[in-house]
Amino acid sequence: MATASFALDIAEIVRQLLEEGWEIDPEDLAHISPYLTEHINRFGEYSTHELGIQPDAYDPELDVDFTPREQHLTAAGLGRAA
Repeated sequence: MATASFALDIAEIVRQLLEEGWEIDPEDLAHISPYLTEHINRFGEYSTHELGIQPDAYDPELDVDFTPREQHLTAAGLGRAA
């Protein structure tokens, strides 16, 4: 919230200065903007040394049990009502 009100304050002061005849350079305004973002790394920093590492070969015979969960519970005696 403070940034939004700061931005409105800047805008109002710039309007007043322009009305008084001051010449405002947009590059000068960029230095006082509350929205400076040079310090933000939007996508993060990532190590790239892993790019040369080869993944293990794909194993089409994965050991995964695709039985619905209800059948697991019934087989274990947990699916019955008390």
